[in-house]
Amino acid sequence: WVDDEQRATRSAVALYDQTSFGKLLVKGRDAEAVLQWLCTADVAVPVDRTVYTGVLNERGTYEADVTLTRLAHDEYLWVTSSASVVRDADWIARHVRPEQQVSVTDVTGAFAVLGVMGPNARALLQSVSRADLSGEAFPFGSSREIDLGTSTVRATRITYVGELGWELYVPAEFAVGVFELLTTVGRDFGLVNAGYYAINCLRLEKGYRAFGPELNPDYNPVEAGLLFAVKLKTDIPFVGRACVEQAKEQGVRRRLVSFALADPDVMMWGGELLLRDGAGTGQVTSAAFGTTVGSCVGLAYVWHPAGDIVTNEYLQSSQWSINVNGEAMSATVQLGPLYDPRSERIRS
Repeated sequence: WVDDEQRATRSAVALYDQTSFGKLLVKGRDAEAVLQWLCTADVAVPVDRTVYTGVLNERGTYEADVTLTRLAHDEYLWVTSSASVVRDADWIARHVRPEQQVSVTDVTGAFAVLGVMGPNARALLQSVSRADLSGEAFPFGSSREIDLGTSTVRATRITYVGELGWELYVPAEFAVGVFELLTTVGRDFGLVNAGYYAINCLRLEKGYRAFGPELNPDYNPVEAGLLFAVKLKTDIPFVGRACVEQAKEQGVRRRLVSFALADPDVMMWGGELLLRDGAGTGQVTSAAFGTTVGSCVGLAYVWHPAGDIVTNEYLQSSQWSINVNGEAMSATVQLGPLYDPRSERIRS
């Protein structure tokens, strides 16, 4: 079933119920200032833009991994993992100074989230909406309200599976109607209902990180390979900035890599030992069977046994394997994603 869901996502279109993602409404006069201080990315974006960002502590390591959509000059939608809503709301509230005006409201239950993902996603949605969903009119990272049949929903062009797609934020009272509309019309576009196992497989082929296994208070953005989501090219201060700058300047002794097993019959679940030339020098954080790649894939942190900096040469001049049930299984290791490394499919 999961294989079929992955194939449909890569070749046609799949519908994902992502309603369990946590959603916080951050609103008030000082919403931008508070979030600019908390977030690694620059959140001073136009209304109807979405930003992917980390949230760090003073040590420069992760406390959250979220997307922010600016709904108005004083209002943002904070989307986080399912288990992080209370934690994130508390983190924001603890960083609002007494003189600042910001409210944080949990609106998780107010909206269903339906992910329409795959190369046929645009054609499917365009068939039931008058909005212009072309790449020019609705580029990646855009978010706006559109009509969908008889409903109005917020469509955000973003993906966690590495394909062209939109996340639809649907008022709860319209969720059943929108779902029925999409599944009925979707038959003509090869639509398949898909779930979180498929999301996990697809995000690992694309090298997308997750809060918990890859991003947590043990790791910083340099180690995690996420400096593209850090505003170091600006002079904007944020929590943990000094530590991130130091890590970038000095180099890191751990790096997150993507891997794929050579044997397609071997399955992994995460936590396994990564071996460099037979010696343990890393640990798998997440693993799943990637149908497109054709083997088990995942992410792992690699370190240097002598405590030296982990360089590209260190990764490339080695034979890598993973201890699976006591047997060393050959693997390929690389810094970039295994699938669509230039992200051409999501920006089409």
